[in-house]
Amino acid sequence: METEPRQFVRQTLEFRKPPRLPRQLWLLPWANLHFPREATALVNRFPDDILHCPAFLRRPCRTQGVRYLPGTYVDEWGCTFTSLQAGIIGQVKTPLITDWSEVEYVRPPVEALDLDVERINGFCRQTGRFVLGGCCPRPFERLQFLCGAERVYVGLARRVPELLGLLRTLHDFYTRELEAWARTDVDGLMIMDDWGGQHGMLVSPAVWRTLFKRLYADYIDIAHRHGKSLWMHSDGHILDILPDLVELGLDAINCQVACMGVAALGERFRGRITFWGELDRQHLLPHGTRAEVIAAVRKMKAALYQNGGLIAQCEFGPGAQPDNVAAVFEAFSDA
Repeated sequence: METEPRQFVRQTLEFRKPPRLPRQLWLLPWANLHFPREATALVNRFPDDILHCPAFLRRPCRTQGVRYLPGTYVDEWGCTFTSLQAGIIGQVKTPLITDWSEVEYVRPPVEALDLDVERINGFCRQTGRFVLGGCCPRPFERLQFLCGAERVYVGLARRVPELLGLLRTLHDFYTRELEAWARTDVDGLMIMDDWGGQHGMLVSPAVWRTLFKRLYADYIDIAHRHGKSLWMHSDGHILDILPDLVELGLDAINCQVACMGVAALGERFRGRITFWGELDRQHLLPHGTRAEVIAAVRKMKAALYQNGGLIAQCEFGPGAQPDNVAAVFEAFSDA
């Protein structure tokens, strides 16, 4: 059995000079729908070194509909997503909570805590690749799914007690979920929250540090106490909180480096955290030339790699051109 990919990833996270950059392609359902042959060719040519373990549960969570088909999909928390296009999950148009008095009726999906540990560990044993756990806590985004973005922003500004109580409920559930996954044989755990707009944070850094930083500290502590690494995805311009995430010991960050400036990120954070990609999917992957893609990859490696600390990752999602996605991995292989 090939065992090298798991070691490549660990060496990368620990800045121990891996023999090559680990790879991971985020292949969204949209890509499989619109470019099935090209997507299959990419997966075969550049196999992932990092896998996400399926959420093997002893009893299924209560959901309705199909996540990536047009129409409505009700997720495990009872949030209804409306999608107009196949391959995309859609948006919550009508929040579950329309008045703060309704917060008490939120039901965490306790089924997600009942893991089929035997199947999870078997999945990890049968692969030589690095395995991330099958859960993904997202307290800020879950607040918005449940309450609506406007109500959440106003509630955070006014420190509405019901909102803060709901945040505690979410955090309690997420810590239990991460603890359950941390006791399995997965190699790492993942969390996410999109904190950035195009040019700055969606909330003030002060609000983030007061209300959310401690939550992430708990998630990172859970992972590290169990010998796992903690990985995070966050879209947008999050430069204001990157020093905090590094301080807390976050192992890997998937963020939109292009909108923050790859050279500036390298000057401040190279060798301190692993950058889990990613190439610009707003402009470069949909509209760039092959030469521009190759130049961006070389610039990223020059700025962010220091005996590790960089993963060859990009997202093949809406608008991306398959030739440009292929060029990303070709360039990372040659860089």
